[in-house]
Amino acid sequence: MVRQREFDTDKALDAAMHMFWDKGFEATSLTDLTTSMGIQRPSLYAAFGDKKALFETVLRRYTTLHAAQIRSRLQRESSVKQAFHALFEHIGAEGDVTDPRHGCFCINTMVELAPHDSKFAVLTREHQMYLAVIFQETIERGQRSGELSGNLNASAVAKSLVISMIGLTVLMKSGPDRSFVEQSIEAAISQLG
Repeated sequence: MVRQREFDTDKALDAAMHMFWDKGFEATSLTDLTTSMGIQRPSLYAAFGDKKALFETVLRRYTTLHAAQIRSRLQRESSVKQAFHALFEHIGAEGDVTDPRHGCFCINTMVELAPHDSKFAVLTREHQMYLAVIFQETIERGQRSGELSGNLNASAVAKSLVISMIGLTVLMKSGPDRSFVEQSIEAAISQLG
């Protein structure tokens, strides 16, 4: 008979995510993980595999939640320009997370692991492309409503806005001058026409 887990999987994954987020993959020890997750090593291995497999599970959970949050933010406004402006202002005000120094979990993974781990290069690239699809759908909504020009290359502008968003998220880790942030946001949004 299979023994049932004696811990909340979602809470354990969130605790692991915050530990990885705070220290990075390499600097996070198994002791850090088991302590923060409130489980023993055998339970960690049985439920999630090794540290790298746990990190992959956490990253997939984060990217799913992050994409849903971005989509929801973009759907709140009837104006597409205002929706993008609000999204970028949110990132420029809060760094897209509770603690701006942490940045985006996926971007941190792009920097720390993707350059030398093909699996994480693919996973982070998939998230970028998924965000580009969300942005493109939003731009096309603006084109259908007549708010945005039908001549706008929705795919290219969406990808450019993803790059701008990633850059802004990274920039926020350094606590930049507010006017620098505001001018950057205005320049990014100006791509919409």
